[in-house]
Amino acid sequence: MRQKLLQLYNVHYKKLTILSFVLLLACILTIGVHYAQTGELFKKGVSLKGGISMTVPIDTPVSVESFESALASRYPNADVNVREVTEGGKPKALIIEAADVTREDLLKSVPELGVPLVEGKYSTETMGSSLGNQFFAQTAKAVIFAFILMSIVVFITFRSMFRSGFILLAVASDIISTLAVVDLLGIRVGTAGIAALLMLIGYAVDTDILLTSRVFKQKVGTVFERITDAMRTGLLMTGTAITASIVGVIFAQSDTIRQIMLIVTIGLVFDMIYTWFQNAGILRWYLERKNEQA
Repeated sequence: MRQKLLQLYNVHYKKLTILSFVLLLACILTIGVHYAQTGELFKKGVSLKGGISMTVPIDTPVSVESFESALASRYPNADVNVREVTEGGKPKALIIEAADVTREDLLKSVPELGVPLVEGKYSTETMGSSLGNQFFAQTAKAVIFAFILMSIVVFITFRSMFRSGFILLAVASDIISTLAVVDLLGIRVGTAGIAALLMLIGYAVDTDILLTSRVFKQKVGTVFERITDAMRTGLLMTGTAITASIVGVIFAQSDTIRQIMLIVTIGLVFDMIYTWFQNAGILRWYLERKNEQA
Protein backbone atom coordinates (compact mmCIF):
# COMPACT_ATOMS: atom_id res chain seq x y z
CA MET A 1 0.00 0.00 0.00
CA ARG A 2 2.78 2.38 0.97
CA GLN A 3 4.74 1.64 -2.21
CA LYS A 4 1.64 2.17 -4.33
CA LEU A 5 1.00 5.57 -2.73
CA LEU A 6 4.63 6.59 -3.30
CA GLN A 7 4.37 5.47 -6.92
CA LEU A 8 1.23 7.56 -7.42
CA TYR A 9 2.97 10.49 -5.70
CA ASN A 10 5.96 10.04 -8.01
CA VAL A 11 3.85 9.97 -11.17
CA HIS A 12 1.38 12.75 -10.31
CA TYR A 13 3.56 15.18 -8.36
CA LYS A 14 3.00 17.99 -10.86
CA LYS A 15 -0.78 17.63 -10.59
CA LEU A 16 -0.49 17.66 -6.80
CA THR A 17 1.61 20.82 -6.97
CA ILE A 18 -1.00 22.51 -9.15
CA LEU A 19 -3.73 21.30 -6.78
CA SER A 20 -1.95 22.98 -3.84
CA PHE A 21 -1.96 26.29 -5.72
CA VAL A 22 -5.65 25.90 -6.56
CA LEU A 23 -6.31 25.31 -2.85
CA LEU A 24 -4.27 28.40 -1.95
CA LEU A 25 -6.22 30.50 -4.46
CA ALA A 26 -9.54 29.24 -3.03
CA CYS A 27 -8.37 30.17 0.49
CA ILE A 28 -7.32 33.65 -0.65
CA LEU A 29 -10.75 34.16 -2.23
CA THR A 30 -12.44 32.97 0.98
CA ILE A 31 -10.53 35.54 3.04
CA GLY A 32 -11.25 38.19 0.40
CA VAL A 33 -15.00 37.52 0.52
CA HIS A 34 -14.97 37.61 4.32
CA TYR A 35 -13.08 40.92 4.27
CA ALA A 36 -15.51 42.39 1.73
CA GLN A 37 -18.48 41.40 3.92
CA THR A 38 -17.10 42.32 7.35
CA GLY A 39 -14.15 44.64 6.79
CA GLU A 40 -11.96 42.20 8.77
CA LEU A 41 -9.65 39.36 7.78
CA PHE A 42 -11.17 37.26 10.58
CA LYS A 43 -13.61 37.60 13.45
CA LYS A 44 -11.92 39.21 16.43
CA GLY A 45 -12.60 38.18 20.00
CA VAL A 46 -13.12 40.68 22.80
CA SER A 47 -9.41 40.65 23.66
CA LEU A 48 -8.61 42.03 20.18
CA LYS A 49 -11.75 44.00 19.38
CA GLY A 50 -12.66 45.44 22.76
CA GLY A 51 -15.85 44.89 24.75
CA ILE A 52 -17.07 43.15 27.90
CA SER A 53 -16.25 39.69 29.15
CA MET A 54 -18.50 38.35 31.93
CA THR A 55 -17.95 35.07 33.79
CA VAL A 56 -21.04 33.75 35.58
CA PRO A 57 -20.89 30.58 37.75
CA ILE A 58 -23.71 28.07 37.06
CA ASP A 59 -24.79 24.84 38.75
CA THR A 60 -27.26 23.55 36.17
CA PRO A 61 -26.93 23.15 32.38
CA VAL A 62 -27.87 26.17 30.26
CA SER A 63 -28.77 26.05 26.57
CA VAL A 64 -25.91 28.15 25.28
CA GLU A 65 -27.41 28.52 21.79
CA SER A 66 -30.79 29.70 23.10
CA PHE A 67 -29.23 32.05 25.63
CA GLU A 68 -26.91 33.56 23.03
CA SER A 69 -29.76 33.92 20.54
CA ALA A 70 -31.99 35.66 23.11
CA LEU A 71 -29.19 38.03 24.11
CA ALA A 72 -28.41 38.82 20.48
CA SER A 73 -32.11 39.51 19.83
CA ARG A 74 -32.15 42.08 22.62
CA TYR A 75 -29.09 43.83 21.24
CA PRO A 76 -29.12 43.30 17.46
CA ASN A 77 -26.26 45.75 16.91
CA ALA A 78 -24.02 44.00 19.44
CA ASP A 79 -21.49 41.26 18.76
CA VAL A 80 -22.34 38.52 21.29
CA ASN A 81 -20.62 35.22 21.99
CA VAL A 82 -21.51 32.80 24.83
CA ARG A 83 -19.47 29.77 25.90
CA GLU A 84 -19.95 27.18 28.63
CA VAL A 85 -17.09 26.09 30.88
CA THR A 86 -17.31 22.51 32.13
CA GLU A 87 -15.29 20.50 34.61
CA GLY A 88 -15.54 16.73 34.64
CA GLY A 89 -18.51 17.01 32.28
CA LYS A 90 -20.44 19.26 34.67
CA PRO A 91 -21.26 22.91 33.88
CA LYS A 92 -19.25 25.37 35.94
CA ALA A 93 -19.66 28.78 34.35
CA LEU A 94 -20.87 30.80 31.39
CA ILE A 95 -18.50 33.16 29.66
CA ILE A 96 -20.36 35.98 27.93
CA GLU A 97 -18.37 38.16 25.54
CA ALA A 98 -20.06 41.16 23.99
CA ALA A 99 -18.99 44.19 22.03
CA ASP A 100 -21.10 47.32 21.43
CA VAL A 101 -23.16 46.76 24.58
CA THR A 102 -22.77 48.28 28.05
CA ARG A 103 -21.99 46.47 31.30
CA GLU A 104 -25.23 47.77 32.79
CA ASP A 105 -27.24 46.25 29.95
CA LEU A 106 -25.64 42.85 30.51
CA LEU A 107 -26.19 43.00 34.27
CA LYS A 108 -29.87 43.68 33.63
CA SER A 109 -30.45 41.19 30.81
CA VAL A 110 -28.59 38.11 32.05
CA PRO A 111 -30.90 37.48 35.08
CA GLU A 112 -33.96 38.25 32.97
CA LEU A 113 -32.92 35.48 30.58
CA GLY A 114 -32.79 32.90 33.36
CA VAL A 115 -29.17 33.02 34.55
CA PRO A 116 -29.01 34.38 38.11
CA LEU A 117 -26.24 36.78 39.14
CA VAL A 118 -25.09 36.41 42.74
CA GLU A 119 -23.24 39.43 44.05
CA GLY A 120 -19.58 38.64 44.53
CA LYS A 121 -19.74 35.42 42.51
CA TYR A 122 -19.62 36.75 38.94
CA SER A 123 -16.88 38.85 37.37
CA THR A 124 -16.72 41.33 34.49
CA GLU A 125 -13.80 42.66 32.52
CA THR A 126 -14.03 45.62 30.18
CA MET A 127 -11.64 46.48 27.38
CA GLY A 128 -12.12 49.67 25.41
CA SER A 129 -12.29 49.47 21.62
CA SER A 130 -9.26 51.72 21.21
CA LEU A 131 -7.22 49.53 23.55
CA GLY A 132 -8.41 46.39 21.77
CA ASN A 133 -7.51 47.84 18.37
CA GLN A 134 -4.13 48.91 19.68
CA PHE A 135 -3.49 45.46 21.07
CA PHE A 136 -4.51 43.89 17.75
CA ALA A 137 -2.12 46.20 15.90
CA GLN A 138 0.70 45.18 18.23
CA THR A 139 0.01 41.46 17.84
CA ALA A 140 -0.22 41.83 14.05
CA LYS A 141 3.19 43.53 14.11
CA ALA A 142 4.52 40.63 16.21
CA VAL A 143 3.37 38.10 13.59
CA ILE A 144 4.88 40.14 10.75
CA PHE A 145 8.11 40.67 12.69
CA ALA A 146 8.35 36.93 13.42
CA PHE A 147 7.83 36.16 9.72
CA ILE A 148 10.56 38.65 8.74
CA LEU A 149 13.04 37.21 11.25
CA MET A 150 12.21 33.70 10.07
CA SER A 151 12.85 34.83 6.48
CA ILE A 152 16.27 36.20 7.43
CA VAL A 153 17.25 32.96 9.19
CA VAL A 154 16.11 30.88 6.21
CA PHE A 155 18.07 33.05 3.77
CA ILE A 156 21.22 32.88 5.91
CA THR A 157 20.85 29.09 6.13
CA PHE A 158 20.49 28.43 2.39
CA ARG A 159 22.04 31.59 0.88
CA SER A 160 19.73 31.35 -2.11
CA MET A 161 16.69 33.44 -3.00
CA PHE A 162 15.09 30.51 -4.83
CA ARG A 163 15.39 28.00 -2.00
CA SER A 164 14.40 30.55 0.63
CA GLY A 165 11.51 31.78 -1.52
CA PHE A 166 10.03 28.29 -1.82
CA ILE A 167 10.08 27.87 1.97
CA LEU A 168 8.52 31.29 2.60
CA LEU A 169 5.81 30.58 0.03
CA ALA A 170 4.89 27.32 1.79
CA VAL A 171 4.79 28.97 5.23
CA ALA A 172 2.71 31.91 3.96
CA SER A 173 0.33 29.48 2.21
CA ASP A 174 -0.10 27.59 5.48
CA ILE A 175 -1.00 30.74 7.44
CA ILE A 176 -3.37 32.04 4.73
CA SER A 177 -5.19 28.71 4.42
CA THR A 178 -5.53 28.38 8.19
CA LEU A 179 -7.11 31.84 8.39
CA ALA A 180 -9.51 30.88 5.59
CA VAL A 181 -10.75 27.84 7.55
CA VAL A 182 -10.99 29.98 10.70
CA ASP A 183 -13.29 32.31 8.73
CA LEU A 184 -15.40 29.41 7.45
CA LEU A 185 -15.78 27.99 10.97
CA GLY A 186 -16.67 31.41 12.38
CA ILE A 187 -13.99 31.20 15.07
CA ARG A 188 -13.53 34.42 17.05
CA VAL A 189 -9.78 34.84 17.24
CA GLY A 190 -8.38 36.30 20.44
CA THR A 191 -4.86 36.62 21.75
CA ALA A 192 -4.73 32.82 21.97
CA GLY A 193 -5.37 32.59 18.23
CA ILE A 194 -2.51 34.98 17.48
CA ALA A 195 -0.23 32.85 19.66
CA ALA A 196 -1.32 29.78 17.65
CA LEU A 197 -0.40 31.52 14.38
CA LEU A 198 3.04 32.33 15.78
CA MET A 199 3.43 28.65 16.69
CA LEU A 200 2.39 27.65 13.18
CA ILE A 201 5.17 29.73 11.64
CA GLY A 202 7.65 27.67 13.65
CA TYR A 203 6.00 24.34 12.84
CA ALA A 204 5.73 25.08 9.12
CA VAL A 205 9.26 26.32 8.65
CA ASP A 206 10.66 23.25 10.45
CA THR A 207 9.31 20.76 7.92
CA ASP A 208 10.18 22.95 4.94
CA ILE A 209 13.76 23.42 6.14
CA LEU A 210 13.99 19.65 6.66
CA LEU A 211 12.79 19.03 3.11
CA THR A 212 15.05 21.64 1.50
CA SER A 213 18.11 20.52 3.48
CA ARG A 214 17.67 16.87 2.54
CA VAL A 215 17.07 17.65 -1.13
CA PHE A 216 20.00 20.01 -1.62
CA LYS A 217 22.59 18.79 0.87
CA GLN A 218 22.22 15.05 0.41
CA LYS A 219 24.04 13.81 -2.68
CA VAL A 220 22.91 10.16 -2.52
CA GLY A 221 19.93 9.00 -4.56
CA THR A 222 17.58 10.74 -6.97
CA VAL A 223 15.64 13.90 -6.13
CA PHE A 224 12.51 11.82 -5.54
CA GLU A 225 14.37 9.45 -3.19
CA ARG A 226 15.67 12.41 -1.18
CA ILE A 227 12.17 13.88 -0.98
CA THR A 228 10.66 10.60 0.25
CA ASP A 229 13.50 10.25 2.79
CA ALA A 230 12.65 13.70 4.17
CA MET A 231 8.93 12.86 4.01
CA ARG A 232 9.31 9.89 6.36
CA THR A 233 10.83 12.10 9.04
CA GLY A 234 8.58 15.11 8.34
CA LEU A 235 5.30 13.19 8.42
CA LEU A 236 6.32 11.53 11.68
CA MET A 237 7.01 14.97 13.20
CA THR A 238 3.76 16.48 11.94
CA GLY A 239 1.67 13.41 12.76
CA THR A 240 2.91 13.44 16.35
CA ALA A 241 2.12 17.15 16.69
CA ILE A 242 -1.37 16.69 15.17
CA THR A 243 -2.13 13.84 17.57
CA ALA A 244 -1.14 15.99 20.54
CA SER A 245 -3.14 18.99 19.31
CA ILE A 246 -6.27 16.89 18.68
CA VAL A 247 -6.04 15.54 22.23
CA GLY A 248 -5.85 19.16 23.40
CA VAL A 249 -8.94 20.12 21.40
CA ILE A 250 -10.96 17.22 22.82
CA PHE A 251 -9.89 17.22 26.45
CA ALA A 252 -8.77 20.79 27.26
CA GLN A 253 -11.06 22.53 29.76
CA SER A 254 -9.72 25.99 28.92
CA ASP A 255 -11.21 27.77 25.90
CA THR A 256 -7.88 29.52 25.40
CA ILE A 257 -5.98 26.24 25.11
CA ARG A 258 -8.74 24.72 22.97
CA GLN A 259 -8.56 27.60 20.49
CA ILE A 260 -4.78 27.33 20.28
CA MET A 261 -4.94 23.57 19.71
CA LEU A 262 -7.72 23.86 17.10
CA ILE A 263 -5.87 26.46 15.04
CA VAL A 264 -2.61 24.51 15.33
CA THR A 265 -4.40 21.32 14.17
CA ILE A 266 -5.82 23.09 11.11
CA GLY A 267 -2.45 24.63 10.31
CA LEU A 268 -0.56 21.33 10.63
CA VAL A 269 -2.92 19.63 8.17
CA PHE A 270 -2.26 22.40 5.66
CA ASP A 271 1.45 22.19 6.44
CA MET A 272 1.51 18.61 5.10
CA ILE A 273 -0.17 19.75 1.89
CA TYR A 274 2.05 22.74 1.25
CA THR A 275 5.29 21.04 2.27
CA TRP A 276 4.89 17.74 0.44
CA PHE A 277 2.73 18.82 -2.50
CA GLN A 278 3.68 22.45 -3.12
CA ASN A 279 7.24 22.88 -1.90
CA ALA A 280 8.43 19.37 -2.74
CA GLY A 281 6.86 19.62 -6.19
CA ILE A 282 8.48 22.97 -6.93
CA LEU A 283 11.89 21.77 -5.70
CA ARG A 284 11.70 18.62 -7.80
CA TRP A 285 10.62 20.50 -10.91
CA TYR A 286 13.36 23.11 -10.35
CA LEU A 287 16.16 20.56 -9.86
CA GLU A 288 15.10 18.24 -12.68
CA ARG A 289 14.87 21.16 -15.09
CA LYS A 290 18.23 22.45 -13.90
CA ASN A 291 19.82 19.04 -14.49
CA GLU A 292 18.30 18.86 -17.96
CA GLN A 293 19.80 22.22 -18.88
CA ALA A 294 23.24 21.34 -17.40
